[in-house]
Amino acid sequence: MKPEGLFGWVAPALLGLLVLATWEGLTRFYAVPAYVLPGPLAILAALVADWPLLSASLLVTLRIALLALLLAVGLGGLLAVVFAQSRWLERALFPYAVVLQVTPIVAIAPLILIWVNDVTVALLICAWIVAFFPVLSNTVLGLNSADRNLVELFRLHGATRWQALWLLRLPSALPFFLAGLRVAGGLALIGAVVAEFVAGAGGTGSGLAFRILEAGYQLKIPRMFAALALISACGVAIFAVLGLVQHLLLRRWHESALRAEG
Repeated sequence: MKPEGLFGWVAPALLGLLVLATWEGLTRFYAVPAYVLPGPLAILAALVADWPLLSASLLVTLRIALLALLLAVGLGGLLAVVFAQSRWLERALFPYAVVLQVTPIVAIAPLILIWVNDVTVALLICAWIVAFFPVLSNTVLGLNSADRNLVELFRLHGATRWQALWLLRLPSALPFFLAGLRVAGGLALIGAVVAEFVAGAGGTGSGLAFRILEAGYQLKIPRMFAALALISACGVAIFAVLGLVQHLLLRRWHESALRAEG
């Protein structure tokens, strides 16, 4: 690994440790009660003590987020291909996708929970709505950004529309699609958490959002921060995994990955 790449990993870690140490020192120096602002060590202790409860809730939230992401990839990618094949359909339907994106999920989540009897399905729909648009918009942009000269070359050699799509437009759209996928991964997690907050459903199948609400009601603030830390860690992990996928798929041919390696 080059020194620049090593520094890129070490510097954020050192900064994070410095922030945590400062946080712990200030809470101890000013004797801040744990129910107001717990220190990192108190949060870590709560995470260890409540791990069976929090880990079960983590799996619930993570499952909803990943399923929503898969649905967003499937439906968003398919609809993007349809839009690329028909500009009329794109102009007719794309504004409705924009409306779906700009409408706050907090506003429509209660309606979805009323219309759908199954809470899990309702949460999945809410998370999918949030994650859907980045995949759709980026993939449409990528499909429409194929080199015009190559498009004309394909047409000159008698390639069909589907041959041009498979051999030219889809490879050209891959970097755009992967960029939208990284954004959608974090948004799927956010959508799942927000929907859980709105649903407020307890029980054994509760996600991390309910555990945060529960800890707040019981003034177990270290547990609340532990649940928040797990959500943040999941978001970072999803972004990192999708970034690795993006790098592996683009490293041998796309300029962005080649510059990153250089």
